[in-house]
Amino acid sequence: MNLLFFLTPKAICSYLYNDYTLRQAIERMEHGRFTALPILTREGMYCGTLTEGDLLWAVKNLGCLDMRKAEEHSIMEIAHRKDFLPVSVCTQMKDLLLKATDQNFVPVVDDKGDFIGIVTRRAIMRYCLDTYIMPQPVHSE
Repeated sequence: MNLLFFLTPKAICSYLYNDYTLRQAIERMEHGRFTALPILTREGMYCGTLTEGDLLWAVKNLGCLDMRKAEEHSIMEIAHRKDFLPVSVCTQMKDLLLKATDQNFVPVVDDKGDFIGIVTRRAIMRYCLDTYIMPQPVHSE
């Protein structure tokens, strides 16, 4: 099976740009109710992941309880507990599954390193449920 079957394309993904401020990241995550978002350069290259935990520690360590102060800090100043390493479009399914066990989504990049979308753990689990656990009966007429 090809991982593109599970891909949520960049056009409908939420993400942050690496020049966003702490405030912009907080607002984007709050509005979309996300727990983690990919970070991209303006050129479209994947450069990391920002999580709610990263934001929480940044607010604490930078003393940014005032949102005006949060505008003074770039998200790239924030320590990332764990960046979700991307996979290429030719990654084998077993490698995709191994990554998905440890993170909510797996970023996918093309051969040039450009971000093309994500594969969510939910999409993989839905496929397994529909295919292996609750397959639809075949009706013959």
